[in-house]
Amino acid sequence: MAADPLRSLLREIHLLAPDQLSAAVASHGRGLGSRETVVYLADYEQLLLQPLRGEGVPVRQELRVDGSLGGRAFRRVEVLTSPARTRAHRLWVPLLDGVERLGVVEFVVDQVTPELQEQLLAYVGLIAELIVVNDAYTDIFAQLRRRKTMSLAAEIQWDLLPPLTFASDRVVVAGALEPAYDIGGDTFDYAVNGPTVDLLVLDAVGHGLPAALLASAAVGAYRHARRDMRDLPDVAAAMNEVIAGQFTDSRFATAAIARLHLDTGQLRWVNAGHPDPLIVRDGVLLHPGPCKPHPPLGLQVRKPDVCEVQLHVGDRVVLYTDGIVEARSPEGEFFGEERLADFVHRGAAEGDSAPETLRRLVRRVLDHQADHLQDDASIVLLEWRTGAERRLDI
Repeated sequence: MAADPLRSLLREIHLLAPDQLSAAVASHGRGLGSRETVVYLADYEQLLLQPLRGEGVPVRQELRVDGSLGGRAFRRVEVLTSPARTRAHRLWVPLLDGVERLGVVEFVVDQVTPELQEQLLAYVGLIAELIVVNDAYTDIFAQLRRRKTMSLAAEIQWDLLPPLTFASDRVVVAGALEPAYDIGGDTFDYAVNGPTVDLLVLDAVGHGLPAALLASAAVGAYRHARRDMRDLPDVAAAMNEVIAGQFTDSRFATAAIARLHLDTGQLRWVNAGHPDPLIVRDGVLLHPGPCKPHPPLGLQVRKPDVCEVQLHVGDRVVLYTDGIVEARSPEGEFFGEERLADFVHRGAAEGDSAPETLRRLVRRVLDHQADHLQDDASIVLLEWRTGAERRLDI
C-alpha cells in the first residue's frame, strides 16, 4: 500500500468542500481494498438510510432501517456481511459519532479478514468525525436527512437539540422528538459534567413558531443557569424569570428538571407542572413517590421544592411529555404509562440499546394513534450504571 488512506484523507480534508466528501471517502476507500464505498445517513425519523452521492460514488437507492441488512447494522450497532454471490463481499459498518448513530457505511471488498475489518472500523470512525465537523459548514447533510419540508418551528427545535445519544460506562442518555418535521413546543436537553448528569424535558404552551421561540428562550435560560452551577430550584427560578419577563399573555412551559449523581445514584428533580419521571426496574413500573408539583415555568411565584429518589443499578428513568402517554387510538384508548414502561422493559430484555428502544417506541406511539400525533411528543431515557459493566450497550 503506497500510502495510509486514513492519513491521506486527513491531509486532503482541510481544503475539501463538503460536497466532495463522499467522493474522497470512496477514493481513499479503494486504498484500503474497498472496490466501492458508500455512506448512508439516517433521516430525521430514523426510518430510512439515504446514500450520500458524489462524483465517482456508485449509485445506490435509499434503504429502510427496518427491512434491510444495512438497516439491521444501524439498529443493532453491528458490523454485518452480506452473503457473497460473487467473489465480492459487502460489509455494513455502523457510522457512529461517539455512540450516536448517524447511519452506516457500505464497503464492497474481495475478502473479509480481521485486519481489514479493523482498518475499516477505524476508517468509518474518521468518516463520522468528518461528517459531524463539516455539518457545521454546510446544509448538504441536513437536506439529505429530511424527506419532506420541515416547518420553521421544527428547524429551530432540531438546531437546539444536543446529540440524541450519549453513553459512558456510568450512564446512557437517549432522546427522541416527534413529529420530526412539525415539532413545536417540545424539546429536551442534557449535559454530563463529571459526576453529575443534568436533564431537562420541556413542553412550551401552544404550537408552531410561538411555542418554538418560547422553548428556545427557556432552554437558553436553562443552559445559562446550569453552566453557572446553580442548584435545581435556582435553575427553575431563572427559567421562570425569563419566560415571565419576555412572553406576555401568561405564556408558560411545563418542565421536569433533573440531576443525577453518578457516584450515588441519587436522582433529584423539580416538577414544574409536568409529569414526574417514571422508573423501570426489573420490568416493573415504579413511581418515585409523592413529589409536590409546582406551577409551570412563567407562572411560578417562588422557588420550587426538590424531589429525590435513590436509583438501583440498571434502572431506566423515563422523562417525557404528555404527548407520549396521552396518544389516543381511534377507539379512544390512551397509550398510557403501563404500556410505555412495558415497552422500555421489553426493549432491554431483547437487547435493544436505549436509542433503538426509543426509535421503536416512537413508531409504536405513532401506530397507536393511527400515524397522526395529536400533540408534540418528546422523551428522554436514562440508564444508570456502576461502571463495572464495561460494555457497549448503547
